[in-house]
Amino acid sequence: MNTAHDLLWRPGPERVAAANLTRFMGAASQAAAAPLNDYDALWQWSVDQPAAFWSLLWDFCGVVGDKGGTVLEDGDKMPGARWFPQGRLNYAENLLRFSGPEDALVFWGEDKVKRHLSRDELRAQVSRFQQFLEDAGVQPGDRVAGYLPNLPETLIAMLAAASLGAIWSSASPDFGVQGVLDRFGQIGPKVLVCVDGYWYNGKAVDCLTKNAEAAAQLPTLEKVVVVPYLAATPDIGAIPKAVTWDQALAPFSATAPAFARLPFSHPLFIMYSSGTTGVPKCIVHCHGGAVLQHLKEHQLQGDVKPGDRVFYFTTCGWMMWNWLVSGLASGATLLLYDGSPFADQGKVLFDYADAEAMTHFGTSAKFIDAAAKMGLKPRETHKLQALRSLFSTGSPLSPEGFDYVYRDIKPELQLASISGGTDIISCFVLGAPTLPVYRGEIQCRGLGMAVDVFDDDGQPVRRQKGELVCTKPFPVMPVGFWNDPDGAKYHAAYFERFPNVWCHGDFAELTEHNGMVIYGRSDATLNPGGVRIGTAEIYRQVEQLEEVVESLVIGQDWPPGKYDDVRVVLFVKLRDGLTLDDALSVRIKEQIRRNTTPRHVPAKVVQVRDIPRTKSGKIVELAVRNVVHQRPVKNVEALANPEALEEFRERPELAS
Repeated sequence: MNTAHDLLWRPGPERVAAANLTRFMGAASQAAAAPLNDYDALWQWSVDQPAAFWSLLWDFCGVVGDKGGTVLEDGDKMPGARWFPQGRLNYAENLLRFSGPEDALVFWGEDKVKRHLSRDELRAQVSRFQQFLEDAGVQPGDRVAGYLPNLPETLIAMLAAASLGAIWSSASPDFGVQGVLDRFGQIGPKVLVCVDGYWYNGKAVDCLTKNAEAAAQLPTLEKVVVVPYLAATPDIGAIPKAVTWDQALAPFSATAPAFARLPFSHPLFIMYSSGTTGVPKCIVHCHGGAVLQHLKEHQLQGDVKPGDRVFYFTTCGWMMWNWLVSGLASGATLLLYDGSPFADQGKVLFDYADAEAMTHFGTSAKFIDAAAKMGLKPRETHKLQALRSLFSTGSPLSPEGFDYVYRDIKPELQLASISGGTDIISCFVLGAPTLPVYRGEIQCRGLGMAVDVFDDDGQPVRRQKGELVCTKPFPVMPVGFWNDPDGAKYHAAYFERFPNVWCHGDFAELTEHNGMVIYGRSDATLNPGGVRIGTAEIYRQVEQLEEVVESLVIGQDWPPGKYDDVRVVLFVKLRDGLTLDDALSVRIKEQIRRNTTPRHVPAKVVQVRDIPRTKSGKIVELAVRNVVHQRPVKNVEALANPEALEEFRERPELAS
């Protein structure tokens, strides 16, 4: 039986020799005038000499643009550092650098729709939509918003907007009207691109009514473009200022796309915090940061090469969509998917992998857990011949999740658990194709990212839990928050805890291998008796039980009204038809006690029918804690299933 931190996989010498990272290590050794013979040495150089590292990365990855004479100004300030202050580039130009008849993207909409688009066809479509946007008066700095599934048209519209210097922002079509207004209402888009509907679990979901309501309440809109997905000719008569996608493109012939070369820090994307503590924060990311960071993470950390076929299961409301589509800049083909990941009894994504020779499979830890619970064994049912890397994010991947991947998906595979977030539209800790995989560990800290773990006094610690921090600036830091002119909200979000240090809000541990274990969000960390406990430690144990589908844990102030301490309360969603009884409750507590500590054992175990989660699939401990304590939950529209919160309100089990 595997134990914590066992070695599960090590790349063979041929794979190491062929890795982009190995080639970059050679170039870095020349730049450093010193041998950088392993990943740890390369990482140390990259954070000690950030200007040299990021300049070399620009050249190594062939960034299209003008680098300028200076790499970093005010490198001791966070925030305040300025990267490539004379540099000019365009994100879309870097993604569309390749032409030809090869696939730029493949799209599957469950089993309903399949499409291929070549690099030349993609460039032509971007050119035509770019001309439409210009005709609509879109200029640099204007906002173009997408209320869309993960369709080819979503990518086309984003690239067209970025090519002009407009700012792209997107939300998934499963957001309600208020959720869209909470986001787009803050940024005032000039153009809205939406869809007539989408497929989920084989069912058609109409969006035309929501589109009309949202558009009517966005006074800055000049145009609304409706993409037909469910129907060839949707009825858009109720949507103000609306045209169909084909009507938008009809007046314009394809030419070579034009690209505005913009300052490195020119805004590119507006992302949104997904928390439930208020109206979402609007996080602004720039052209240069996204280009450099994503090239680094794809080519060096993920070993993405020209011709690779890269997939990530994501909606357009999650930053993994932005991360995925940047794969075009590395010459990869994008495998886009929209719909339920569990279509066709959970086999659809593995069918996709076989059919399209997928090389990189990206998903969530929850998908891996669910596939294991369903008893899926892709190793036996699918070939997965081209697949060489599997990425997992969204929440910590349990050690048992690592076991499942190597036992039941594919043994010869780089499993890269990755973690970062919307805040940096990328990763702090992730994989490296030249490093081994240890059970339950993220492989390494990202190159150029001065990631550390601090104790409560701001001192670095090893093999001890603490706050995940980054102690030096990096190019993909947000340029700021929208409508935060003095930067006060931005500073409060990341730099208040430790001055001049990015505090990310993850409870983490650096291991003896210089890998990382994430134990959950710091603000959801439990604190019974003054001892900090990561929620992931409890989830890992509970969800090993066959009866438990999913769980959520909070700290309940106890005794009520005194706030002297908290007690651990565990909510469980059981398999259909099962009821929590005393015997199962005892088994759950014993499982936790036996494999963690007595402090982890919940004082109460309570059955619920559903667990509330954000649109990107993250469970929301803080929202549940607020409900239990009869406090308001703001930004409920961030939830995929807000009705689930009622399961936790005034539970009699929690009164004693």
